[in-house]
Amino acid sequence: MLAEKYINPFTDFGFKKIFGEEANKDLLIDFLNELLTDKGKIIDLTYLKNEHLGTTELDRKAIFDLYCETDIGEKFIVEMQRAKQDYFKDRSLYYATFPIQEQALKGAWNYKLKAVYSVAIMDFVFADNQPNKLVHDVQLIEKETQKVFYDKLCFLFVEIKKFEKSLEDCQSRFEKWLYLLKNLSKLDHIPAAFQEKVFKKLFQVAALAEYDPKQLQSYRDSEKNYLDFTASINTSFREGKSEGKMEEKIAIARNMKDEGFTIAQIVKVTGLSEDEIVKA
Repeated sequence: MLAEKYINPFTDFGFKKIFGEEANKDLLIDFLNELLTDKGKIIDLTYLKNEHLGTTELDRKAIFDLYCETDIGEKFIVEMQRAKQDYFKDRSLYYATFPIQEQALKGAWNYKLKAVYSVAIMDFVFADNQPNKLVHDVQLIEKETQKVFYDKLCFLFVEIKKFEKSLEDCQSRFEKWLYLLKNLSKLDHIPAAFQEKVFKKLFQVAALAEYDPKQLQSYRDSEKNYLDFTASINTSFREGKSEGKMEEKIAIARNMKDEGFTIAQIVKVTGLSEDEIVKA
């Protein structure tokens, strides 16, 4: 008997099975339309080669991506990101430049561009200072007026980790999408709230019982990579957090020494040993 009934969307296999196959592109279209309610409706899209994306070893482990073009020529980079990286914003901007450059025409060209959207579905917290904000819609603005300066380059960051609503509390179709992305692999049946055609298809696509042995093994391999990567990230976080606390204590000790506090007083405040304080 299978340990779970439905695939995990945060695995490479799961993400690309749900959103990256031609036969299932209606799922991606529906998700994007619910995310981009003020950007116009996507009728159709085409998957493009994404050789520019995910070029580093860490990218390939942490980020699964799709590159698409809509029926009106707008470009979409859609990513499932499992871990925050250094220079995360720089990376997003860098990869968004490729769909821009690809639009250049040989010879005389007036520089008119189609819109480029970078969509990141993230399995980590992006902005701690905004605990209730799940979706960040980022564009170029004019600082003084706060008005959009250029509306053809848009970054959307979706923080799945922050979504805490129960299924009963989901009021919109988009919230149902967020609930499924976060909880799909934990479900053992199709809840009554997901009777729309697109959600029924998602459950059908995600059902492990429908996979042949080769597909099932591919998913298990992808799931193992996900678990191994998640475990390594959690270990690094715990170790980094511990190191951060020590650095913070040493900084406090230095400041207290500069202010003339005694060693005994610093020991009491920081918990450091006398030897550690002397060396600080």
